[in-house]
Amino acid sequence: MPQLKLGLPKGSLQESTFRLFKKAGFSISANERSYYPAIDDPELEGMLIRAQEMSRYVEEGVLDAGITGNDWILDNHSDVVAVADLVYSKQTLTPCRWVLAVPNDSPFQKASDLAGKRIATELIHVTEDYFASHGVKADIEFSWGATEVKPPVLADAIVEITETGSSLRANKLRIIDTVLEVKNQLIANKAAWEDPWKRQKIENIAMLLKGALTAEGKVGLKMNLKKQDMDAVLKIIESLKNPTISQLSDPEWVAIEAILDEKKVRELIPQLKRAGAQGIVEYPLNKVIY
Repeated sequence: MPQLKLGLPKGSLQESTFRLFKKAGFSISANERSYYPAIDDPELEGMLIRAQEMSRYVEEGVLDAGITGNDWILDNHSDVVAVADLVYSKQTLTPCRWVLAVPNDSPFQKASDLAGKRIATELIHVTEDYFASHGVKADIEFSWGATEVKPPVLADAIVEITETGSSLRANKLRIIDTVLEVKNQLIANKAAWEDPWKRQKIENIAMLLKGALTAEGKVGLKMNLKKQDMDAVLKIIESLKNPTISQLSDPEWVAIEAILDEKKVRELIPQLKRAGAQGIVEYPLNKVIY
């Protein structure tokens, strides 16, 4: 049986990636010490790799495909196929970003103020390109971790990834610019992409993952109502596309089904009930495929 070698991010994105694959229809499990997770698809051979290294192994063909951030693809200068953007992060569906941050009480307000200063970061090459684009010569120093605690003693500023900014605020740092917005991507090795079976398998995975992300924050809603109340109900409903309307056995009654933002449903259900809807059912969604 042919197999696709798939790299999955180990570390902060691991659990959220496993959850996303679960919604897409793939069950993945791994113990804390394992680098080879079990996947309930015999056509997939998974391997847990740090996101920082993923694009290098995909480019070299050690892996056929993998999930990593565009930040590390750019930092590694990797030549890979970007198959699909997958916007999610450790805690939320909001993209993370690499930011330039300085101590709250420092005089620095913009990149040009940091000429000749020491900048600590894990994202060396992207940071070098950022300062070069601003015409600024700064001392870019690789950080092995705990980057937020380095200013002002060990560095004048940092370029660090953040999702909510809470860790930066806790360390009395303020953001003065965004260096890069992070997009997680499903990437493929170029040779694997030219293989018809592997390409179709990768495209299938991309479709299901994107469908799972589209379904996040949305629910299905169905209800019965008399035809005479249909106009009032349809004015309330805002769905991804036109709602589905089905005739019931009673010629005076119809069923309506729609996809809605979950946060809106708590406000809409009472309105729908008052407009004549009955038997209202709300249900979760795993995937929405356009």
